[in-house]
Amino acid sequence: MKKYAYIGALGFLAIITTEFGIIGILPQVAEYYHISIDKAGYLLGAFALVIALTGPFMTLLTSGFDRRKVMLTAIFIFLITGVVSSFSPPFWLLMIVRILPAFLQPVYIATALSVAVSQGNKQNGNELMSIVFSGVALAMVTTVPFATYIASVFSWEYSFMVQAIISVVALLAIYFVLPPMPVKEKKSYGSQLKILTRPMFIVSTAMNFFMISAWFSTYSYFADYLNKAKNMDSTMVSYMLFVFGIIGVFANWIAGKMLNKNITATAAFFLSGTIIVPVLLHFSGGNTIATMIVIAIWGFLYSPSFLNASTYMISSAPEAMEFANSLATSFGNLGVTVGTTVGGWIIVSKGVQYTPLLTLVFGALAFLMILLRQYLKGREVLLQTDKNHCIST
Repeated sequence: MKKYAYIGALGFLAIITTEFGIIGILPQVAEYYHISIDKAGYLLGAFALVIALTGPFMTLLTSGFDRRKVMLTAIFIFLITGVVSSFSPPFWLLMIVRILPAFLQPVYIATALSVAVSQGNKQNGNELMSIVFSGVALAMVTTVPFATYIASVFSWEYSFMVQAIISVVALLAIYFVLPPMPVKEKKSYGSQLKILTRPMFIVSTAMNFFMISAWFSTYSYFADYLNKAKNMDSTMVSYMLFVFGIIGVFANWIAGKMLNKNITATAAFFLSGTIIVPVLLHFSGGNTIATMIVIAIWGFLYSPSFLNASTYMISSAPEAMEFANSLATSFGNLGVTVGTTVGGWIIVSKGVQYTPLLTLVFGALAFLMILLRQYLKGREVLLQTDKNHCIST
């Protein structure tokens, strides 16, 4: 039943609007609180860091709870964040309410994916996951640029009001559409933690980390980059976010189909953007039309990154799907933190125009991890073949 996947996507829409809606208004927030852009970036980086540090543990702790209640609780906390933030509280309080929902973000994602996949079959599992992850792309095309646009017309506080409204809609949908979903058989902690000893899973995790670090070293400062490196005003930036997102919706759909055929090739294809986009951004210069085309390519190759990362990691530990996905979310968000932090340092020391170079460096490291996993996979197959040969003889 695809309706469960679509409900998961709606909740994802609320989550991503809250987490990444801040990207389009970072310059305004920095100006309001009289802080530098890299310090304003902590609102994104700290959120991601909490996810990275607590995600797997929170997912293990909540693995025995009713899935519907877990999803409702997570979205309710996101609602509180949006409401409190819209009143422009002191920066320390804004930081706290930004961090609170981060504890349950990976729990929601893992639960929503589990609910969606449990209602389908193995053949369309990746496609159902892509529906859930389409909430990311939909946020990029609708709520994130809309929140940025509203902030440019009125003030940045209105951006958080948009986030709160989306959370209310998601909360109502989960409450009225999903039935109670108690966990019938809770997996032991040991059986789930065992995947941490597998070299292929560790390398897959590293690929996820480097890939997300690559994208977010520039994407976290999307508005600031377009403001200063491409001379675009806030309204134009909101239009660029719209272009970025609308291409991303299509990209997620394509990625879902491709993943059903070949997970590694799909991950490598979209990862190529971390090499291609920085080069194109450099050569587009101050040409607005050329920059718009590059942003469209950027949106297409970036948007399925979280879907690709989760699927890539789960494929090396399918029997512990929820825990593997929570680790994918955690290390992906660790990548967000590192990318945002290092990107902020580069902006302060060199200038925002240099952040795409970080994307290229991290992207090359991610490609290296894909090659390493293929080597390990080949060696594993060879060892298994030798073992079977010994048994047969």
